[in-house]
Amino acid sequence: MSSPVLPRGSAKLGLTVNAWLIYLFFYAPILLLVVFSFSADKNVGRWGGFTFDWYREFGQNDGVQSALGVSIRVALVSTLVAVVLGTMAALSLERFTFRGKKVFDALLYLPIIIPDVTMAVMMLLFFAQFFDLLDAWFGLSLSKGFGSIVISHIAFSISFVSVVVRARLAGMDDTLEEASMDLYASRWQAFRYVTLPLIFPGVAGGALLALTLSLDDVVITQFVAGPGSTTLPVFVFSLIRRGVTPLINAVSVIMLAISIVLVALSLFADRSKRASAKVSN
Repeated sequence: MSSPVLPRGSAKLGLTVNAWLIYLFFYAPILLLVVFSFSADKNVGRWGGFTFDWYREFGQNDGVQSALGVSIRVALVSTLVAVVLGTMAALSLERFTFRGKKVFDALLYLPIIIPDVTMAVMMLLFFAQFFDLLDAWFGLSLSKGFGSIVISHIAFSISFVSVVVRARLAGMDDTLEEASMDLYASRWQAFRYVTLPLIFPGVAGGALLALTLSLDDVVITQFVAGPGSTTLPVFVFSLIRRGVTPLINAVSVIMLAISIVLVALSLFADRSKRASAKVSN
């Protein structure tokens, strides 16, 4: 027996309703978060009138400002290094053949596959042994802090950057690089003027992903952070354990706004580059 076929109008209506339900499922919590960040009630989930007090407290709270500053510095440094190393790794895997390539390719995916807790314990043991060796061999007494957080974030961000850039490289025409070198361009010039502009959307996407992951990380950072190096997500997590107030909503909304701005800038840069490419052609 053949299955009944729904009329085209009913199918379109069903797909439209399904799409709106999915959007509601994803964005209703975000909307509630924004609304209750303006609540005057100290209960995080109860409306008590409109106020900006929690945003004022965000600007006046020294602990929040310090944690935000650490988060931004860690994210910028780790993203910059991860983008350079991740792009180099993607280029080496896509453009060159070398001994141990398959092993290196497999190891590069480990930070994506393994759980965050496992990664955090690995980094904690690494820094414990590394600091002990420095103390025993050179008499240097180091402890966990800003540097250990940055190195940890670089370690898991490289893989994500590499995956995004490799996807861009896979769709790129190799003959463009070959043509530039046939016109007597050096390998660096071919990369600077041909390869890099073509893979820039992938590099920008990888940078945005690394920046977002660094700003949002809690588990790994909590294991490798030291005194005076608390990031904003870890600070918010500590606030939750002490008692939730709408200050957390305000902090979350500000982090959400930063993420939206970063996405908008990435899209604007991509569209501008495509428009300039069309004009030049």
